[in-house]
Amino acid sequence: MKKLYFLFTLLVSFISFGQILSDDFNYTDNALLTDNGWTAYSAAGTEPIDVGVSNGLTYTGYSGLAGFTAAIAGNAARLDNTGEDVQRTFTPVGSGFIYYSFLINVDAANAATGYCAGLTTTGTTFGNRFFVKPSSTAGKINFGLSNTSTANYATTDFNPNTTYLIIIKYDVTATGSYSMWIKSSGVPATEAAAGAADVTGSGSGSATIGGFFFRQHTASQNLTIDGLRMYATWFNTTPCSLALGAETAVCNASTLALDTYTVTIPFTGGNTASYTLSTTSGTIGGANPNSVASGNITVTGVTENTNITFTVSGGCSIVKNILSPECKPINTLPYLETFNYTVAQTLGSQQMWTNVNTGDDVTIKSGNLTYGTTTGTNNSIEFSGDGKDPFSPFTATTTGTVYAGFMMKVSDLTAVTDGNEDYFAILTDANKNFKARFFVKRTGTQYQLGFDSSGTTTLNYDATLRNTGNVVYVILGYDFTTNTLKAWLNPNLATFNAATPATLTNTPATAITELGGFMIRQGSNNSTPTIEMDELKISTVSTTFLGTISFDAIDGLNMYPNPSNGNTLYFTTAVNAELDIQVYDMLGKQIINSKVLNNALNISSLNQGVYIVKITEEGKTATRKLVVR
Repeated sequence: MKKLYFLFTLLVSFISFGQILSDDFNYTDNALLTDNGWTAYSAAGTEPIDVGVSNGLTYTGYSGLAGFTAAIAGNAARLDNTGEDVQRTFTPVGSGFIYYSFLINVDAANAATGYCAGLTTTGTTFGNRFFVKPSSTAGKINFGLSNTSTANYATTDFNPNTTYLIIIKYDVTATGSYSMWIKSSGVPATEAAAGAADVTGSGSGSATIGGFFFRQHTASQNLTIDGLRMYATWFNTTPCSLALGAETAVCNASTLALDTYTVTIPFTGGNTASYTLSTTSGTIGGANPNSVASGNITVTGVTENTNITFTVSGGCSIVKNILSPECKPINTLPYLETFNYTVAQTLGSQQMWTNVNTGDDVTIKSGNLTYGTTTGTNNSIEFSGDGKDPFSPFTATTTGTVYAGFMMKVSDLTAVTDGNEDYFAILTDANKNFKARFFVKRTGTQYQLGFDSSGTTTLNYDATLRNTGNVVYVILGYDFTTNTLKAWLNPNLATFNAATPATLTNTPATAITELGGFMIRQGSNNSTPTIEMDELKISTVSTTFLGTISFDAIDGLNMYPNPSNGNTLYFTTAVNAELDIQVYDMLGKQIINSKVLNNALNISSLNQGVYIVKITEEGKTATRKLVVR
């Protein structure tokens, strides 16, 4: 039988302050875990977990009588099928940290994606979870960690049939920050000596932990486990008198530029030893634990999107992995998103967007979509299947009508099951609560588009069957006065206005009181097709979508002379920063692409006619019509 091998170490002993639980699995050959202190909590008796025969793993410095565990290799537990899940409980832990460590050896043919071990709450609810999956690189594997059913995976590829030491740290709080180190040799004496963690994260934590579980979720992921160890400190080292509390990370500003943030770390137990404080970024200040008993340490001037590692050494060995907050603004209306980002970057990492959920990213795609004579500028985006849901907040609106328009193209339906439907574009309130959902449904080799205020399915579909590869212009709208949702599909942009008959309408059962965000959703691998999207506009006026009219998102923008019969076009703004200027003819062909540093653009190459001028300043974009005589 092919196997996925693990050697975990969980120590139970009441001699030392920090020991929580242990099991070396040195039971009689083929004995069941449930006969030796473990309790089945799911599928009891179905393919029960047992131990093998001399099937333990070794790792220099960790296993064996000469290693950290000081236990003979002996037997080990085997998780080799779909079936019984077990846990071993201990006195619940409601604060501080839990460290657990193990060795793992993964059989090359048995690395199916899923979580197989970790912590439980005081009941049988899964808490912090350890994952294995096959890498996208052939013949390699990845390890992951999370407090939910979707993992954050280490970016490094690892080899199957090779033994690694895994060390996991869990903060027993509702936030539940976690770190994981993956080592191929050596046992780090301190957390600081272990270096930067391979995986970090937080969120959806459990404030009380009372057990450790093994989970047999698939016959394709077989595990052998031996010598599980769990402590309240790093490998049961003496606790430090200095105690660091939960940190806060606060943005100093929230703009479209990269801002800075400040971290505040409360401490107690200071003035008891000599400590050295260090950080991978920023400047350390605030109260000094070398001279005062309690206070707040600060780390200032850290650039947004930069996670930091804060370390205390000397009298203690403490490491905090601190995640950057997102210092992103609420986008003012109206705004235009042309996806002016580097190809292959992720949409959720941009300043106008933030990611919701986990999984695959929505990515920036080279090129643009064209609808009639309207062509997108800069780049576009692409997404499919199950993954992250980028969210773009905008000025909360409670009256009038909110419109959101974009070009879209379903480019591949292959992975979608015929008849399956899902919503992929969403209008939300300021708190990301879904208020209106735009659907796609596969119908044979084609698809339909639908619109509804709620629910995971809808009957409100346009009857038109559409082909992959065709561009559709979509405008979604909600009228607060009449409580009406409308969707216009492929409208005439030369004449579009609020009175244009909608393709689809819907009356929400409960009137929408606020709209404040737009979300792109990747729902499911078998219901969300591959979709390209371009030129997103959100506004409270319908004229935003007219083919020759756009809107200003740049404060104080002035372009003159217009009409022009000279060689130079001038620009002024409230900021007067560098401008990116693109000029297009009425067929959508780009004629000029230039940076403007001195407020003047040479337009001597333009013939008489009408042009569209696109201006970008500090991430904000506006378009103007230019007449050349």
